[in-house]
Amino acid sequence: MSPDDKPAGKPADKLVLDLLDKATVRKRARMVAIGGIMVALAFGAIVGLIGGRWPGVIAGAIVAVPVILLAMSEARRTVWLEGTTVHVRAFGTRKVDLATADGLDLLVTDLRGARTVGLFVRGDKKAINIALSMYAGTGGRELGIYQLRRLADALAARGDTPGLVFSELLVAQLRAEAQGLAAADRPLYRLGSLAPAGRMAQKLHPDAVSKFVTSLD
Repeated sequence: MSPDDKPAGKPADKLVLDLLDKATVRKRARMVAIGGIMVALAFGAIVGLIGGRWPGVIAGAIVAVPVILLAMSEARRTVWLEGTTVHVRAFGTRKVDLATADGLDLLVTDLRGARTVGLFVRGDKKAINIALSMYAGTGGRELGIYQLRRLADALAARGDTPGLVFSELLVAQLRAEAQGLAAADRPLYRLGSLAPAGRMAQKLHPDAVSKFVTSLD
């Protein structure tokens, strides 16, 4: 699990926060689109047998179009940090300033055997999920050292309890990586493991996150 260095050729104040490389993201999006089309074809065929050709075509389209749009959005999605502001671009661009965000949560998603731990930020009626790590089994992928350090600094600059808690969490993650600890012994993996299995997405209670961070060395 090698950390990503500061992206070459990028402006000093703009830092990409994408956890997965573009090739992997596009492959995953393509698989989602193919799966959605197959389901849409099967559903359309069933409706077509019952109601006729055009009802079947319409039913298939109703199922396929949202899935295809979702896959296209994921394939185009990129996240970056400028100063203390997080931006995400897919079909449009949203941004939330970490310094003034209304809410900070730890979001754990469990999909196809991979558990992703993300920082979910809300502000100005917008929300962005910053994927910090993704684990499958005892291994996985994490944001690089520079990305985590910049996020930790931006969160600490808030000066409030939620910001300091998440900043300390990321610093502890960096410390664990510097010590060469295995993925399963790192804070993000351990904290993500606290989320009950069987739910696609769930936020950990802020008190649970605070208690966990306080217990770290």
